[in-house]
Amino acid sequence: MIWPAEDLWLAMVALHPGLTVEVLPAIDSTNTELMRRARAGHAESTLLVAETQTAGRGRLGRPWHGEAGHALTFSLGLMLKPADWSGLSLAVGLSLARSLDPQGELGVRLKWPNDLWVKRPPVSTGTPSGWGKLAGILIETALPTGIGHSGDEGRSHGQEPGRYCVVGVGINIAPPVAEGLSTAPLGLQDLQSAVTAPEVLTKVAEPLLATLLAFERAGFAPLQNAFNARDALHNLNVTLSDGRYGVARGVDATGAMLVDTDQGQEAISSAEVSVRPV
Repeated sequence: MIWPAEDLWLAMVALHPGLTVEVLPAIDSTNTELMRRARAGHAESTLLVAETQTAGRGRLGRPWHGEAGHALTFSLGLMLKPADWSGLSLAVGLSLARSLDPQGELGVRLKWPNDLWVKRPPVSTGTPSGWGKLAGILIETALPTGIGHSGDEGRSHGQEPGRYCVVGVGINIAPPVAEGLSTAPLGLQDLQSAVTAPEVLTKVAEPLLATLLAFERAGFAPLQNAFNARDALHNLNVTLSDGRYGVARGVDATGAMLVDTDQGQEAISSAEVSVRPV
């Protein structure tokens, strides 16, 4: 595959001087590699792309494997110091959705807190409401000294000078195998038959960097309405991992999901959310 590394670098370094772009033929995980570097004291701003991932990870440690040409897998790492980290994965998802489907014609929607879904005709009873998973996001952070790290959306503490933030993205390009998954995946080629991984990277990388820099300045609140306009769970029955259930009503200004339950409306900031089949 031919990757537009130099063109991407020229566009992105204009937004964030010092950033580098690397494309590797294979690696265990782009997130793991950037976190390794950060813990070793190398917290440079980097866009790291892998044609093949052998041990990619999703949220909650779920495996995400990317074969050359079948998926776009990359991580973007840079130092960030937002006043509040809440809603970062939602901001990332919104950036990707806008880049992949600017007018919403492909039906790309956001599944709280870190997936991109597309509505399609049901293919089995195991695919709630006919949704297919197009992409996933994994965010990790490390202290700039390399001492300690946290998972998705850790908050700043005290007078921290900031954290090295690694945003990992996996986008299905070719239609993936759907066995054993609660939400069957689909590939971008199901929606745009001739699209390639390098083309998709060109669409999403620079806007994602701009989104991270804007999030550092203003947080999630300015994106609340735009997220809710693409919310895949809006008005759907949802079940949380702790057994609570209700009807999803969008997100608040911090990115917490609002759920109408028997006890009233609750703001959910950290829970695994599943959609109940209807």
